Order: sequence, then structure tokens, then C-alpha cells
Amino acid sequence: MPPTPPSIERPQRWDAAFDPAMTEADVERLLAIPPFSQMAPENFPKRTPLREILRHDTSIRRYRQGEIITRQGDYGTSAFLILSGTTRVVLKPDLAPALLGRQAPVKKGILRTLAQLWGGRRPPESFQRAQLRPNAGVGARQNENQEVHVFLQDLPRVLDQHRTEEMAAGDFFGEIAALSRMPRTSTIFAASDTAELLEIRWQGLRDLMRADDQLRQHINRIYRERALASYLRATPLFRYLTKEQLDQVAAQIEFATYGDYDWSGEYKRLAQSGGGRPEKEPVIVQEGDYPNGVVLLRAGFARVSQKFGQGERTLNYIGAGQLFGLDEIAHNFQQPQAPVNLQYSLRGIGYTHLLIVPTNVMEQIVLPSLPKSELPPLLSPAAETRPAPPAGPVPSGARDRIGADTLEFLTANRFFNGTATMVIDLDRCTRCDDCVRACAATHDNNPRFLRHGPTSGRLMIANACMHCADPVCMIGCPTGAIHRESFAGQVVINPTTCIGCKACANNCPYDAIRMVDVRDPRGEFMVGEDHKPISKATKCDLCVENHGGPACQRACPHGALERINLNDLTALADWMQR
Repeated sequence: MPPTPPSIERPQRWDAAFDPAMTEADVERLLAIPPFSQMAPENFPKRTPLREILRHDTSIRRYRQGEIITRQGDYGTSAFLILSGTTRVVLKPDLAPALLGRQAPVKKGILRTLAQLWGGRRPPESFQRAQLRPNAGVGARQNENQEVHVFLQDLPRVLDQHRTEEMAAGDFFGEIAALSRMPRTSTIFAASDTAELLEIRWQGLRDLMRADDQLRQHINRIYRERALASYLRATPLFRYLTKEQLDQVAAQIEFATYGDYDWSGEYKRLAQSGGGRPEKEPVIVQEGDYPNGVVLLRAGFARVSQKFGQGERTLNYIGAGQLFGLDEIAHNFQQPQAPVNLQYSLRGIGYTHLLIVPTNVMEQIVLPSLPKSELPPLLSPAAETRPAPPAGPVPSGARDRIGADTLEFLTANRFFNGTATMVIDLDRCTRCDDCVRACAATHDNNPRFLRHGPTSGRLMIANACMHCADPVCMIGCPTGAIHRESFAGQVVINPTTCIGCKACANNCPYDAIRMVDVRDPRGEFMVGEDHKPISKATKCDLCVENHGGPACQRACPHGALERINLNDLTALADWMQR
């Protein structure tokens, strides 16, 4: 008789509190003020009562005047309610990158570029001490809880040079970024001597909205006013609508989220244990069902699949800005006497935030506005004449050339997240290591990637930063050191403001960030005031300072290495068959 496998206790909702220091007295205080005092406890499920949400999903934070609470461009997972004091939101112009803990990229001059050729003896990751000196306009300090807060040193000058708006007790902010996992749209800092805020992590905010109609309506209204209208105006499907029609569509759009918001940690655990597919993916819409609306992906990714034998096969994946279900709804609009159901299934991968335009809104407002030449072609319900999968990054020709196994490999490992993934053709690679040496010469004698990684056939995905579309490494950086060089651009790290906290390295699903002890030009390790080595995060930066792009790619003598956006698999198919 085989031995009974050991049982593993399932993790529970509140095994890890957002702030273990929250007390019952704190909870009582919160229950006595709006909006929590206006919430009916009986509306909350027994598994997630209001009191427990406040105890386990919130934290009372205190900021001193000038300390930055949220930074424009950061990825946040929480919202804030001002309890006392005041804050200010920067409207225009935006704060300079240096004041947000970032550095503006500067291309290397010809002398610095040539110096790389004879700089091989330079100690790896070495800096002059002046290079690590913080910007004079910004500082960092720890509070009594050892949390690092970045603050603006010359606050009067900031207030003189930037238009700001005050927010006071009772104001709510950060909810859009928290729920949709989109970049923060504004920088907000404490304006009073002390500002006390309640930080609510996204799980608690979600549960509060589910149980309290007033809060849900308030946040949905803010979402529609601040984010939704501009997003719809930029979406080609709605470009023929008048402002009044666009407002009607926005008022009826539904919001939905699928998957695990913190998918990266679970993915890393399962990948390390060899657990196969990262997790069971939630079904958003099922093949064969009636199309209830067009699905627009606001953030994240989703898998398009089709029934095949006893299971399903992957046909495509779609990301932010793409849509699903338009073909079927347009067909039924044009041929109501011969309707078709959904031809494919859509499943959330990791975390997926959706906007759903109901079918009646599409038929009454959106589709009548489109010229007939721009309506999708009619479909046939016959299985043998299925339409091509939804428009997206994997046209059927590219899918056939790449092969089903490789497409499944890329999807299961979440490599579609990469906008500059390092792919290596093992049939062409001679293991000469010219790519590694070129990277080392460009980055202080320290290569920023490892020439190995998961493989499928002749294709290898190297262990290098992929500059993800969903950069979960950026979540939680206390100083803003890890950031995008530009909106949707490469992800870079500012060594001046990196404090070595390891948050980015721990968050990265692909183990592409390493912590290193930095040295001075003589090769001696630098130490801080505590006499411990100074540690910094390091990773591939796509040679952002170099003219000509990534040195690794340019150095390969056999064309075996390429940086490819895996949201455009036509490029991968062309490269593999060159």
C-alpha cells in the first residue's frame, strides 16, 4: 500500500496581515469615522467581516511634511484614505525625475564608449562615492517602524514651481491604480506637519466595495470620470462616437477582475517546484456561450483557447488594449436570424483587469456608428469553418510557424509578458560567450544576464530582464529606484537611490534581478554607516546609455541572439525561420 502523502494546510485569507501592528483600538477608531461608520456590518460575508478587513487589510501610516506618498509612474497595490492632516497632488508640470528617486538617461559620449574597450580590469559594479550621493532636492529617512520615506527637501520651491491641489481628511486616492494595477497617475506628498493616512491593500478594498454599494458607486464614479473616458477615446472601436454617445457607453461599462493579483509569488513557487502550469486559470468566457459583451483588456493577459479532444489547445493570447468577442457580436448584429455563439474560450492568466461593453450597448450605440467597411466579416457557425482567433499578437500564420508546443511553452511560462525578451537559437549558438563579454564590458565588468534558461526545442529564453509589460518588480520599491525609463519603456534601476531592500528581486517572477555588493574604483567593498556592505539591485537595462541598442545582441557573431517583444510573435516566427 503506497504511503499517504503528507497533508499541507491551505493558506487562509488572513494568514499574513497587511500590518501586524494594527490593534483592536485602531479598528474601533476606524469604525467610528466615515465611510466605515456608515457601512452595515450585516452586509459583509461571515468569512470577511468588516472588522476583520480593517484589522488585517489596512495600515495607519504617518507622513511628515514633504514626504512622498505616491509617485507618478509607480505601480501601486493599495489605496489611501486621509485620516488627518493634508496632502497635495502635483498637477503640472510633473516633478523632475531626480525628485522622484529616478535618473534621466544620458547617452554615453564617444570617449566613454571607447573606454569600454580597455576597461576590462575595472572592478565589477564599482562606483565613485560621488555617484551614489543623493540628489540635493530629495532625501530619505526611516520612521519609527523602519519604513523608508522619501521627502522633498525644498518644499517651498516645489510649491512655487508646480501647480498643486490640496486634499484633506476624508479624501480618497490611489484606488484606480490599486484595482487595475496600472501606473500611478499622480505624485502626492504630505503638506501638513503630520499627515495620517489609512492605507488599504487591494484585497480589502475589493471586499469593501463588494459589501458596500455606496463605496463601490463612489469608486466606480471616480474611475469613469478620471480614467475610463480618456481610455475609450483612445480605443479605435469607439472613434466614431460623439461625446454624448461615449458618455452613454462609459456609464454602462462593467468592470471585472480575474486571477491572482499577486500571481508572481505563486508562479515562482510552482516554477521552482516543477509544478507544471502555474495555476488553474479562471474562465472569463466559455466557448459555446452566448456573447454577453465585448471584453476589453485594461491590464494583464488572457489566453484564447479552443476545445481539442478531451481538453483545450492555446490559439492565442491577448494583452492590454486588445479585445475579445467583437466578431460574434458584430455577426449577430448583422445577421440576427442566424446568430452564433462564442467560438473560443478566454481565460485569465495571472491577473487580468477587464472592461465589458454589454451586447445591447454594442448593438444600439457602437456598431451602428461604424462604417460597414469596418465591421468584422460574417461568421459561420460550422466548426469546420471557424474564424481565425481574435486579432492579437499571434496571427494564425505566425502560430503555425512557431508551432503549438512552443506557443504553449511561452504561455505557460508567462514569457509573453516580455517586451524585450532575450531569445537564443540553440542551433546557431556556438557558446562563444561574446554576448556575455560585451555585456560585461558595457556594465562595469559585470554581465547583467545569464546565458541559460528554459528551453523548447531549439529556442531558449535566457535569464535576463524582459522589461515586462506587467512589471511586478516595480511594486513596493520604497524610493522609486526601479522605474521605467519612459512610459512603457525599459525598466531601469537608479543605483543612487537603491537602498538594497530586495523588494524588486523578490517580486521578479523570472529571477532576473540580482543583489550585488558595490565597490570603489580600487575594488574594495563600500560599507555604510552601520559598517555593513552596501548592496544594490542590478539587472539588464537594455544598454539604455549606449548608442545602437543592447550590446549582447550586437556582439553575437552568428545571429543567434535577439531581443524580441513576445507580444508580437510574428517577429519571433520570422526570426526563427530566417
